[in-house]
Amino acid sequence: MIAISFICLSLAGLSGVLWQRQLRLRREAYVRSFILPKGLFEKLCERHPTLTTKDCQLVSQGLRQFFLGHLKSGRKYVSMPSQVADDLWHEFILYTKNYQEFCKHGFGRFLHHTPAVALSKAQQSDAGIRRSWYYACHEENINPKKPTRLPLLFALDSKLNIPNGFVYVADCTGLQRQNADGTTTHCGAEAGSGCGGSNGSGSDTDSGSDSGGSDGGGCGGGGCGGGGGD
Repeated sequence: MIAISFICLSLAGLSGVLWQRQLRLRREAYVRSFILPKGLFEKLCERHPTLTTKDCQLVSQGLRQFFLGHLKSGRKYVSMPSQVADDLWHEFILYTKNYQEFCKHGFGRFLHHTPAVALSKAQQSDAGIRRSWYYACHEENINPKKPTRLPLLFALDSKLNIPNGFVYVADCTGLQRQNADGTTTHCGAEAGSGCGGSNGSGSDTDSGSDSGGSDGGGCGGGGCGGGGGD
């Protein structure tokens, strides 16, 4: 009887694991294939008149990378490293019915947008930007610790010349962080190697200085974000 009970429990546990795996795969497929509501690109172009339709499509791909990072991290907090992708996220949220439906099927719960000024100390830590970097790199088969290029989400603002956007480079060699125009350049490789000496393997350990810091001790470059909680 004990052996039979053990086998039954083992099978039940295995079934649970397989069900969770299938659920994650279904959610990932949904996030990848979801079609943004009509009119969203027009709204984005009102904020950024220089963007073309092709540019808007790139931004939507970057935003999808951000959503996938949140999902693959176990729905933990992730920081947004692109101003223009964040603007598209803002506009998407205003389509409340579409956004609620997307969150329900993509994450199983609502993904709140949290402004940087409202973040708690734990959420402001470098862990949020590390997660975004780690999963965006893996999405494009980039080594997060030794990147030869930037993943799309981290390259968008510079590529599209977004005013007050976040500027990243892949290689830290000879990096001049503070630019003459007052902007800050952030190093992607630092996010992959743990920034200010913390674990950068994509783990969920919250450590380091506040996101957005430009003193060289943290990852920096993160604005708003979403996720976390139970």
